[in-house]
Amino acid sequence: MNLFVTGGCGFIGANFVRYVLKRESTCRVLNLDKLTYAGNLASLAGAEEAAPGRYRFVHGDIGDHDLVAALFAEQAFDAVINFAAESHVDRSIADPTLFVTTNVMGTQVLLSAAFAAGIPRFVHISTDEVYGSLGPDDAAFTEKTPLAPNSPYSASKAGADFLVHAFHETYGMNTVITRCSNNYGPYQFPEKLIPLMLRRASRDESLPVYGDGGNIRDWIHVEDHCLGVYLALTKGSSGAVYNFGGHAERTNIEVVRTLLGILGKSESLIRFVQDRPGHDRRYAMDYSLAEKELGYAPKWKFSSGLAATAEWYAQNTAWLDGVESGAYRNFMQAWYGNRL
Repeated sequence: MNLFVTGGCGFIGANFVRYVLKRESTCRVLNLDKLTYAGNLASLAGAEEAAPGRYRFVHGDIGDHDLVAALFAEQAFDAVINFAAESHVDRSIADPTLFVTTNVMGTQVLLSAAFAAGIPRFVHISTDEVYGSLGPDDAAFTEKTPLAPNSPYSASKAGADFLVHAFHETYGMNTVITRCSNNYGPYQFPEKLIPLMLRRASRDESLPVYGDGGNIRDWIHVEDHCLGVYLALTKGSSGAVYNFGGHAERTNIEVVRTLLGILGKSESLIRFVQDRPGHDRRYAMDYSLAEKELGYAPKWKFSSGLAATAEWYAQNTAWLDGVESGAYRNFMQAWYGNRL
């Protein structure tokens, strides 16, 4: 396969590039990434050496039609896999503009260029957050659950999903949409819950937990998500949507306390802070369709996956130091500073 991957220097994208290059010995990957604050070339260090002649990085924006069209014209690609997105809810609340620009308009540019170039398949990576929020006794999200996004981030992802669906219905484009629960694992930017708590706890800093800590998420190891994306790419039906989950619903406070136990740190580090505006209470994913049609099943148990993740961050402090740019530190201080 020749794959055109966007956002391959982000957390999930980088893990997928590593995954597919290792799994498919003849696969070639072009990785287009804008390298925003959360995109990091270090997350793919050694990829070219591990797969000689099979990996290429291009610095650029999915919203740059001329660049995307030129890259499509250079060689034949079997598929586009669109990981590129602004993805942090807190940042979308502070400024929604960039999220609409990248997640909606950027996806539209990518779709149009891919359709014009005759790319055989377009795989779009979405999120469970487009479904909105569940009550404590509600059934898990299925692919038929109506979209009801509650944050600027999830609204922008829902808009992109609708565009992908429209290109399938209007132009007959071969598309697949994947929606996944909360990811964790190596190379995750430290603004997200698990790496943020690991980083701060390792320094004996306070751990900001929103509200009462009772918000529930279904956690999936990033390697299991990569498996799901690969199966959707190779086996998914045109026009289909597939949910992926880890069968690991936990409250945020449960996750934080488990991490403190792994690190041997005191729960006195926990600080409950003012809740995020519009904070969804619960997500849960029914992935039975992917299980039935694709043969998907998560391989990681949450307990062992979380321990392995904590160990990875402990062994890769240089990577963490490298990604904590001034822009990141300034945002985190402005967002949490007066709440702790």
